Amino acid sequence: MLRPCRHGAAKYGIDPGLWQSHMCGLCLGLRDGGGQLARAATNTDAIVLSLLTEAQADTPAPRRTAGPCPLRGMRTARVPVGASAPVRLAATASLLLGSAKVQDHIDDGDTRPRLHRPMRRVATNWSAGAYAHAAEIGLDIGPLVATIEAQAGTERRIAAAPGPSGSSDLDELTVASRRCAAEFFAHTAVLAGRPDNAGPLRAAGAEFGRIAHLADALTDYAADAAADRFNPLTATATPPAAAYDLVRESDRSLRESLRTAGLTRVPALRWALLDPLATALRRLGAVVAAPAGASIRPTAGARNSTDRDAPPRRPGAGESIQLILTQYCTGYACCADHTNPCSGEQRKSWTSRGCNCSNCCDCAGCCSDCGGCCGGDGCCCGCCDCSC
Repeated sequence: MLRPCRHGAAKYGIDPGLWQSHMCGLCLGLRDGGGQLARAATNTDAIVLSLLTEAQADTPAPRRTAGPCPLRGMRTARVPVGASAPVRLAATASLLLGSAKVQDHIDDGDTRPRLHRPMRRVATNWSAGAYAHAAEIGLDIGPLVATIEAQAGTERRIAAAPGPSGSSDLDELTVASRRCAAEFFAHTAVLAGRPDNAGPLRAAGAEFGRIAHLADALTDYAADAAADRFNPLTATATPPAAAYDLVRESDRSLRESLRTAGLTRVPALRWALLDPLATALRRLGAVVAAPAGASIRPTAGARNSTDRDAPPRRPGAGESIQLILTQYCTGYACCADHTNPCSGEQRKSWTSRGCNCSNCCDCAGCCSDCGGCCGGDGCCCGCCDCSC
């Protein structure tokens, strides 16, 4: 959901490589703690935890030089050390949420039965890794895991006996998201030595969790209805417009909480958290305002243009494995194969038109006439949401 625009960093006087630096630190920290496959759990939204911790600390996290990587155009980079507190916190969140998401795909029947065992093994290993990272930074995630595990039962109960529109069931369905995000946000203050910020950040995190949950529900609303899948809005008879109002309310509350903590004027947080949230809300507004049946580009990820109106289907074996490997897009999946999400055009090299693809997020510029923001050469690489 959070995709800071590389070209928006200049107005804040920020190094545009800051976000990528923290993402690479997280990716390598996951590798060092859990092996190569753990890197697939990299959660781009979790990077804000690393940035938030560093923004409150007196000194930035120690850096090291990372080796060449294809996602950086085979260049080295200075990244936060994997053993640093900001990276461990982001790694804990990534592994915990990645484990829950993989298990959710199994429970929902999105994968073939023969893949359940290897996928459960991945989920178990990621969960164990989350516990290990959390122990290193003094965070007790046991209650969070219990809340996540109770989510499936809550969904089954509400789906079996849906309440009337406006019931408290929707709040109950977002408990896991709100509680997890609240504790992770609050722990950034603990790690940064700013305990006074823990309360406001816990409140901000709870609102962020609700935004993330409802944004996912709004984005998938039509597809879930077509596939007869569980959706929090359908199960609670909540109209999309009402859910969007709740998202806007949470956004206002989140900003007020950050203002209480004195963090709304921190350039890195405005660039990496507040501006992307504003962009996400605009996109959700387009989803809500679109006529029924219209094809609206989702807030995260990208699909080939020829697949946008195709009916939902059960993924094959190769696609099911990919659910694990790309569960949380590292930010480059949309252009790793150089596919324009609008035209379907594929480019042949990593540096097409002399443009390095190391900072391509969701290539929205391809759809939003963002050529001026991205240099005017028609290349979407490096252009994230380009809200310019």
